Amino acid sequence: MEKHPTAYRTISEVAREVGLEPHVLRFWESKFPQLQPLKRAGGRRYYRPEDVETIAAIRELLHERRFTIEGARRALSGQDVPESELRSILEELRDIRALMNTNVV
Repeated sequence: MEKHPTAYRTISEVAREVGLEPHVLRFWESKFPQLQPLKRAGGRRYYRPEDVETIAAIRELLHERRFTIEGARRALSGQDVPESELRSILEELRDIRALMNTNVV
């Protein structure tokens, strides 16, 4: 059964959704200040839908567009990125969100 689009997700659920290993997500948390999931007692992570969108954007920048980590960090913060590139990223994130919303039972 699919979770509601606004439900929080565990690191395993997010990793499966975006096609990455959990250790990659933990590493990205240390490199991208925009990515800060909630942490409960015992250190268990819970990702908000916005976090999943951020992860998808980071994945796109690093894996598809071949940005460096520093370049991706700047792109996400809006530094040194042309407005047309930001619009393209935003549109892609909206498409991802729409796909996630249509996959809910």
